[in-house]
This record gives sequence, C-alpha cells and structure tokens, in this order.
Amino acid sequence: MDAGLTTLLEADIEKHRPLAQSFITRFVVLEDPSDRSTTELAGTGRRFVSTVSTGTVRRTREVELTRTVQAIRPDDQLLSIAQHTLLYRARRGLAVAMAVADTFAKSTALEDLQAKNSRSPLEGEDASTYKRLLSAGAFVAAFTFASYLLQTLESDADAPSDVREPDYVFDTQQDALKGLVAGLDAALAGAKDEHDLAPRARAYATAAIEGLLQRKSRFDGLGAFEAVHIRVEKDDFTIDGFDVAPGRKTKPLVMQFRKPEEVVGNHIAKYQALKLAKMLMAYDFDRQLNPFVELGGFLFTFIGDGAPGTGKTTLIQMIAGIVNDYAQIAGVPFHYENFGVDQISSYQGKSGQNCRQFINNVLNPRSIGFGTIDDIDQVAAKRSDDRASAGQHEITGVLMDAFSGASTVVRGNCAFGMFSNYPENVDDALRQRAGARWLVDGPQTRDDYIDIFVLLAGKNHKIPLGEHELFSAQEIKRAVETAYEQHSKPQEENLKKVYDRFIDERGEPKTLADVGDYLHRIKEAEPRLTGRAIKNVTDAIKMRAMDIELPDEWFETREAFMGKSYDEKIAMISDLRRPFTMDMVMQEINRYADSEFRYADKSDDAGVEKLIRDARLRERAIAEIESLKARGLWRA
Repeated sequence: MDAGLTTLLEADIEKHRPLAQSFITRFVVLEDPSDRSTTELAGTGRRFVSTVSTGTVRRTREVELTRTVQAIRPDDQLLSIAQHTLLYRARRGLAVAMAVADTFAKSTALEDLQAKNSRSPLEGEDASTYKRLLSAGAFVAAFTFASYLLQTLESDADAPSDVREPDYVFDTQQDALKGLVAGLDAALAGAKDEHDLAPRARAYATAAIEGLLQRKSRFDGLGAFEAVHIRVEKDDFTIDGFDVAPGRKTKPLVMQFRKPEEVVGNHIAKYQALKLAKMLMAYDFDRQLNPFVELGGFLFTFIGDGAPGTGKTTLIQMIAGIVNDYAQIAGVPFHYENFGVDQISSYQGKSGQNCRQFINNVLNPRSIGFGTIDDIDQVAAKRSDDRASAGQHEITGVLMDAFSGASTVVRGNCAFGMFSNYPENVDDALRQRAGARWLVDGPQTRDDYIDIFVLLAGKNHKIPLGEHELFSAQEIKRAVETAYEQHSKPQEENLKKVYDRFIDERGEPKTLADVGDYLHRIKEAEPRLTGRAIKNVTDAIKMRAMDIELPDEWFETREAFMGKSYDEKIAMISDLRRPFTMDMVMQEINRYADSEFRYADKSDDAGVEKLIRDARLRERAIAEIESLKARGLWRA
C-alpha cells in the first residue's frame, strides 16, 4: 500500500550542504582506465571494447565540476546564469539526495545498524544485512540525484548523442554520488557553450536513470522505497518511489480553444468529450487515483474517425479548452501534448524514444494530462506493412505497450486520443486498444448545416435568419438521446444481417446468455471481435452506467468538488450512478461492432479500388504496346 506524501524539511537538506559543496569543488575518484573507444561503431550505437583485460589496473582522477563549468567561458571569470544554475542544481541535488538517503535509512534497519557499527564492527547476520542496506541506500541516493537534475533543469534543445552513463559504485552513498558527479563532469566537458550545459546534463541524468533501473534487480533492500512519496516544496521536486517523472516544467498552454456550442454535429463524441473532461478533474493528487477508475467507466484511450473536415481538430481544441479552464479553477497543472509525424526520426530507436517521452509526459501523475496522436494511420504503421519505416513500427510497439501492456497503470489523471481519417489503416491490435470509438462525422441534418453556416459566417451582415431555431439541434441532452437511440439497431449492412438473423431466431435479447450469443454471431462474421473488443464494449457499458451528469456547480469553485478528499469525491459520485439496462448494452455493442464492420468495409473497398486501378493500367499499357508494335517502334 502506498505511503502518504512526506515533505522533506529544509533543515534536513541544509545540513548536507557543506559536503555537497565539496563534491562540486574537488574530489578524487578511482576509476578503471577507459578501454572503450569514444567513437561509435557505425550504425550500432555501441563502442569498441578492447579484448585486452585491464581489470586489475585502476587510476585516480581529480574531479573539479566547478572548474569544468567555468572553463566553458574561459574569457570571463564571472559565471553566467546558465553556468550558475547548473552548479547550484548539482549542489542542491546532492544535498537532497543525501537527505532522501537518510529518510530511507530511518525507514529500514540501516540507521540502527549504522549506530551499532560506529560503536563496534558488526558481525554475522547484522554485517550482511548492513552491507545489503548500505548498497540499497547508495542506490537510492544516486537515483534521487539523477531524478533531481532531470526534473529541475529545463531545456528544449535536442539531447546530445555522445553522453555516457557513469561508472556506478554502490559501496556507500558518498561513493555513489561521487561516481555520478564524475560522470556529470565528463558529460559537461564536451559542452560547446553555456547553452549546451542544461541539455547535456538532462541527457546524462536520463542515461544514469536508465542504467540505474537496469541494475535495480540486483538490490534486495529497496522494498521500503518503492511506495514512498517525498516532496521538496522549495524546488517543486517530487520523487514517487522509482517512478520516473518527465522532468519538464509545464508551460502555459497556447492553442485556440473551442467552446462546446462551436462544435456542430458529432453529438455523441461531443457529449463523451465533455464527460471525459469532468472525469479527469475528479483525479485525486494525494491518492494519485481517480474515483472513476475504481468505480468503473474511466476512458483512458479512444479513437476518433471521420472524413477530412468533419471536426476532429475542433473536438481536440474543445476538450483541451474545457480541461484547461477546470485546471485553472482547481489550481492544478494541466499538460496537453500532440504526437505527430514530425517526431518520426530516421535514426534507429529515436522514434520509439520520442514516443515514450510523449507517453511519460502525459502520464505524469503530478498533473492532469491529455495526449493526442493526430493522423495515427501515418504515425504508427501496421506491423504487416513492410513499406512503412522502422520508426513507424517502433511507434506502434511503444503505443501498444503504453495503452494496454503488462506494465500499464491507469491512475485516471490523463487520457489519450487517436484520430484518423483512415482508421482501417491502423494496426488491428493498436486500434482495439482504444477503449471507445467516436464517429466524428460532422454536421448531418438540415438544422446542423444551418447552424454551422450561421456560426462560421459571423455577424457582419444583415441577412435574416429565417424560420429556424438557432442551435436548438445542438442541445446536447436531446441530441445524444436521439443519437444513442439510432444504435438500438445496427447501422452497417453486414451487421444488420447478423442482427436480423439473431432476432428471427431468438427474439429481442432479455438475458446475458442472449447477449453472449449475439456477440458470438458477430465474432463469426467479423473475426476481429476478440476478447479485448468485448472488454472495450463492457467498459463502454460501464461508462454508460456512470453516465451521470456531474453538476456544473461542482467545477465552478475548487472547494465544491475538485478540492475535496478522495473519499468525499468517491461518495459524491457513487450517489449519482445508476445500473445499466439492456438497451444500453445493445446500443454499445452495435456502436462498437458498427465501427469494426465500417473499418473492414473501408479496407476492402480500398483493396478493390487498387485492383481495379491496376487492371485499368495494365489494359492501357497493353494497348500502348500494341500501338508501338504496329508502328515498328517497340523494342522489347
């Protein structure tokens, strides 16, 4: 069970400042000679390693981080802001790491064993336990220092590729921190100028954390640290066990927001988007959990599909705008990020890293997050598509693991939306990881087209409106009820055949067995209706059961709902929910199955069109060849 949030006192940090100062000034480390070349083997990302063993030879090296940073601008004795910031963060991070290691020692037997060892050398079981916990404490200190650098240093520059992880030493926490400072010193020695310091330090911290997490399984005394939540208010630094925070300060969101009344048509998508915005704001930062995750009905991933120009971008702007407004009222951070084709890299592995960073930024449990992948069919490739780039295949793998992988944890603080004009081109397994399907079909009715023309035309005219009640068709409650009722029966022709045959043989469904039989018949007609698809359907049904209208008054002030404790939030929400009905069940099954049949039909249509085009081109080519032969101009 997670422990509560612990605030690290300034007094506990400041007592380590003198030692931290000595670490950035000058110390001596004992290192193995560098038998690794500084030149990467072409195309591998690995370095040449000598086959001659030098393991018995160790050399001393003086590490003077302050002098290394000063040397970036040798013509100026005064440090620049960038240089000072780097040194200050390094010293402060060392002090914080030592204070966190002290907290770890107090939560285990390490503190008592240290006291005993200072009086007389430990023996037997105590000695082995002491050594084990001492190494674990050194690991915690190293992880904290690297995390502190990553979270507190800001840089938007691309990470350099020549930064290496440090030589790790876990004998004591001081040895561990000296090893990391020595690695940082080496990383900064390659800086071109003062502006290169922060990106190199962040890249080094990332490499150090990755190396530490790879070695984590070697330590069996880290259990006490897994569930801790420690915060340093002065630095806005939080460490949640070994969860790696993104380490990028949230900047004010700049985008063109849309209001719900500016979205014409797309009634179900707009309705569920409004519900998603309120669901996200039910997230409890202390418990790091959302009541809707526990009660059911939380929408973690969804896919929106529709023809070009039907309003997918407008829908994204609407969701981001609503959540941003709520977050400002609640006084909590909100992070929106889009992942697009511009982040596909030609370097092997870089596309996957970019996608993982995007996922981590949105998943950050210390903020409300909303991530979108626009034109998902171009960004992520089908695994069977051998014409797609390696980067597109990397992104597909990362998204599949993030959305429904073995290590996926849904806290309820964020949601991901995939949008596409051609969802049939998205990998089946990735598409089925979308918990909801939003058909973004834009304006459909006569009233919709009048509303959207009036909205876009503006007011610089005196043309009368005529006989029309403006925007009455966009009233969400009425429009959604009508839209849901349309799914009481299937919309796609192939699904209608399955439904009609089922009704003729069994009549209207009344039991869960009837529902299971209907699903099995759909499976026989469309093999892609797998177990995950059934889970998505049941999640959608649970969401309908939680289809409660959270009162707008709850979100007008922080105290009304968003600032309440987790237990109070879950009680308030539980009072509003209701059981789901058979009508809801059939509507959600038909909505989901319609989308699968629609994707299959689009894919088949595209395949048929390609074959027809190829056949026409072949006939045209044959005719031109015959013409050339007749004129004696053909040379085979």
